[in-house]
Amino acid sequence: MRSYAVKELLAEQPIGEHVEVNGWVKTFRSNRFVALNDGSTIHNLQCVVDFEQFDEALLKQITTGAALKVTGTLVESQGRGQSVEIQASDIFVHGSADPESYPIQPKKHSLEFLREKAHLRVRTNTFSAVMRVRSALAFAIHQYFQQNGFYYMHAPIITGSDAEGAGEMFRVSTFEPGKEPLNDQGEVDYTQDFFGKETNLTVSGQLEAETYAMGLGKVYTFGPTFRAENSNTSRHLAEFWMIEPEMAFYDLDANMDLAEDFIKSILKYVLEHCQDDLEFLEKRLLDEEKSKPQNERSEMALIEKLRFIVDNNFKRVTYTEAIDILRNSKPNKKKKFQFPIDDWGADLQSEHERYLVEKHFKCPVILFDYPANIKAFYMRLNDDEKTVRAMDVLFPGIGEIVGGSQREERLEVLQQKIKELNIDDKELWWYLDLRRFGTAVHSGFGLGFERMVQFATGMGNIRDVIPYPRFPQNAEF
Repeated sequence: MRSYAVKELLAEQPIGEHVEVNGWVKTFRSNRFVALNDGSTIHNLQCVVDFEQFDEALLKQITTGAALKVTGTLVESQGRGQSVEIQASDIFVHGSADPESYPIQPKKHSLEFLREKAHLRVRTNTFSAVMRVRSALAFAIHQYFQQNGFYYMHAPIITGSDAEGAGEMFRVSTFEPGKEPLNDQGEVDYTQDFFGKETNLTVSGQLEAETYAMGLGKVYTFGPTFRAENSNTSRHLAEFWMIEPEMAFYDLDANMDLAEDFIKSILKYVLEHCQDDLEFLEKRLLDEEKSKPQNERSEMALIEKLRFIVDNNFKRVTYTEAIDILRNSKPNKKKKFQFPIDDWGADLQSEHERYLVEKHFKCPVILFDYPANIKAFYMRLNDDEKTVRAMDVLFPGIGEIVGGSQREERLEVLQQKIKELNIDDKELWWYLDLRRFGTAVHSGFGLGFERMVQFATGMGNIRDVIPYPRFPQNAEF
C-alpha cells in the first residue's frame, strides 16, 4: 500500500484505492471528522472516522497537534470544502498532544505570540505557506544561476575584513571574557587568539566572491551574513541570508540587465509553483488590511504586486534625475516627506524610493550613478569624480531590494579611495592583488533573501519570514 503526501493525494485523487497518509491533526470535529495536514500543502485532508469502529481511548488521543498515520479508502466527499476524503479503517497515533498545553490551537494567534513559539509556528497555515514560498524561492535562485553559467561559491563566514565599512560586526574570539591578553599598548593582543588576528562574522561575501569571479568568470554566493546593528525595526535582522553574484567582464549596464532578469525569473517561478500558498497569503493580507486606515492600505493585492514586477520593464533613472523629480514632487513641496529632499547628495530613504516606483513611474525602478560619498569604497568612480557606477533596484511597498555596482578595477583609484576612508590596506592586500594581476571590468550585486521572501509573501515583519529570527536581546531556540 502506497503512503502518500497530502499534496500528492489531493492532486492524483486515486478514488477507491486503499491509501496511507501521515500528518498532524488540525481539527477533530464531532468526534468524526479529522482535518489532517503534513506540511506539503496549505490544504488539509479530511479523514472520516466511524467512532463505533475505534476504541474510545484511541479517539481521546486524536486532538489538535497529534501526529497520526491514517489508512483507509479514498472516496469522493459528500460534504462541502473538499473533493475527496479518506474513510478511515485504521489509525495509529505517532504522538499525542495535550490539548491543555498545546499552544497552536485552531484559532487566530498574533504574530508576536507565534514568534515566542517559533518551534511550533510552522504548523499554522500562515507560516507553513511562508516557508514553502521561501523554499521555492531558494530553489529558483539556484536554478537560475546554474542555468545561466554561474558557479556556486561558498564565501567564508569568519573573516578579517569589513566589506561594508560599517564596523557593526560580531567578533569571533576564543578569549575568555575579561581575561583577554594585552599588548604593550594596552590593547587586546589578538596575535594570541585562535586565528592570530581580530576576526568577525561576515557582513557580506562580496569581496571573496570577486576573487573567484576573476578566475571562474561568473559566480554567486548564497549564505548567512551578520550585522551587529542594534535595530529593532520590522526590516532588520542580526542574521540573514544574502545572494551575491559577481561577474567578470560585466559593466554596469550588463549588471542591471542581469538583476532585472534574475528578479523576474525567480518571482515568475513562485507565481507558477506556489499558487495555493500565494492565494492564501493574499487573502490573509486583505483581511489584515481591512483593519488599517484607508491611506495605509496597499494599492495592490499580493499576486498583482508580484505580476507588477514580472510583467513590467524596469525603468532606469540616474540618481540626479531622481533627485530632481523628488525635489519638485508634491509630497516634498507640501512637506509630506519625513525626510525632505533639498540638495543633491541626499541619501534616499524608503519613502522616496517608494514614491518613485508607486506614484511617479508606476513600475519597478533601477537608480544608478549615485554620489560617491554615500556609497562603498569598492564602487567604480565615474569620470565626473562625483558619482560612482552604483545601482539600486526599487520595488513597491519596500523601496530598495537589490544594491550593486560596477566594481573599481583600477589599482591606483582604489588605493586612493581606501586611503581617503582610512581603511587598512594591509587587510585588503589580496583584494588589491586582483587589480595587480589581470584586472578587468567586473560587477555584481546583493539581494537580501529575507527581503525578497517578505515581498513575495506580503508579511509585514522580516522576523516572520526566517525560521528562527535573530535580533537584539533575542537568540531563543
